[in-house]
Amino acid sequence: MPNPVFDWHALAPDLILAGTILVVLISDLVLPERDAWQTSRIASLGVLLALVPIVTLAVDGTNREMFGGAYVVDNYALALKAFFLVVAYLTILISVDYIGEGDYYQSEFYFLLLTSVLGMSAMTSARDLITIFVALETISIPTYVLATFRKHDRRSSEAGIKYYLMGVLSSAVMLYGMSLVFGVTGATRLPDVTAYVSANGTSSLMVVAIFMTLVGFAFKVSAVPFHFWAPDTYEGAPTPVTAFLSVASKAGGFVAILNLVFFGFYAQGTGADAWWPALWVMAVLSMTLGNLSALKQTNIVRMLAYSSVAQGGFLLVPFAAAGIAGARGDLGVADSAFSAVVVYLLVYGAMNLGAFAVVIAVARRTESGEISSYAGLFKTSPTLAVMMTGFMASLAGIPFLGGWYAKFVMFRSVLEAGTTWAVVLAVVAALNTVIAFFYYAGVIRAMWFEEPAGDDRTPITVPPALAAAIGLTSAAIVVVGVYPQLVARVGELATRITS
Repeated sequence: MPNPVFDWHALAPDLILAGTILVVLISDLVLPERDAWQTSRIASLGVLLALVPIVTLAVDGTNREMFGGAYVVDNYALALKAFFLVVAYLTILISVDYIGEGDYYQSEFYFLLLTSVLGMSAMTSARDLITIFVALETISIPTYVLATFRKHDRRSSEAGIKYYLMGVLSSAVMLYGMSLVFGVTGATRLPDVTAYVSANGTSSLMVVAIFMTLVGFAFKVSAVPFHFWAPDTYEGAPTPVTAFLSVASKAGGFVAILNLVFFGFYAQGTGADAWWPALWVMAVLSMTLGNLSALKQTNIVRMLAYSSVAQGGFLLVPFAAAGIAGARGDLGVADSAFSAVVVYLLVYGAMNLGAFAVVIAVARRTESGEISSYAGLFKTSPTLAVMMTGFMASLAGIPFLGGWYAKFVMFRSVLEAGTTWAVVLAVVAALNTVIAFFYYAGVIRAMWFEEPAGDDRTPITVPPALAAAIGLTSAAIVVVGVYPQLVARVGELATRITS
């Protein structure tokens, strides 16, 4: 058997990230306790350094395959690797003061955070069922621990246990589905699975295998009816962890689905009938139940948790559109739909991380997650109120902020499919966009039109790292809203790969 060929340039982002993880772990043994905060600096510098080879690889433009095609570094993978590294950097910024001022193990926090990001980076390049499973578990296992990181807090322990139990169950279902895929096709490499489906179609057993595999990932992205863990976990976990779970962990699950559907189960539309009805149903249920549940929340973290469920439903819409179009042989529409998923992920990451950053900033003074604690925020801290207004408006899809373009590409992808099922899905998405506006507007109304509670009218002091995170994410949604071609180009890269 030939030895595997290591392309060190292609592996450089992951190797630098792995090296940073080791340095963060060892530094805890070397640095005095009073210098423990420096682990955040080491982690952030390592993440930024890992972006350098991504730039050089993108300039080179060569697609690189390793391990028999199980690991691929192309423009699609590079764009998503960069996304996860930027999200990791922003998460570190919003975590520095929260973790440093609390009763937390700092080195262990950044060690677990970066280990999960390493799994996400590996997921972007995974083109093999085994590689996908290993990458997904590398993402998930550290987050089980991070969810319980608030020591001596029963809600945090409950959050972690619920997340862990549901995660283990979903992994078992997903792994069983993958074993059936291997049993039917005799292959684990996604191109080989595609070749089998193209030549033989999808048998009843193959349909079951695909369904069980996707169900496992539906938990990871908190799609209804596999979303039960999300609200309690989001509320019980430390808020920076909640932000990380709602963006990076969810995006990691969607990248896994993207890889499976793109490179394994699509098969030039031949296999689309096996999975698009399930994703269609999950999209409708996630949008509707997520938004209706968010309407009655009084805690902003729980509201954003159900909002995340609904946003996951919006992300599933292009998948369903791609399946509908592919099943009838319209592969051009499918390419557009898949690129819409990438664009939506990038924009969603910026606006949701920014919203949680403001939540952390406000909670520093109010020590409350209730929406009522945002009353009169414009009168006490106008800059924070303006920023939060931008994030809420962007999540609602109001022009001209980044969220409107994410919604635009989503609606364009489903309307291009053109069938009755696609039109019905578009109508459901439109109705849910209107519903979502009401609970996002509720936060805006409290900040601008209600009087502050109590006598304390002093402005909220925002630490520099947290302020930088809020500023960067605010700039991102404004730039994308005004000049959406920046993220549209990334979507084109994904389309080019699938074509």
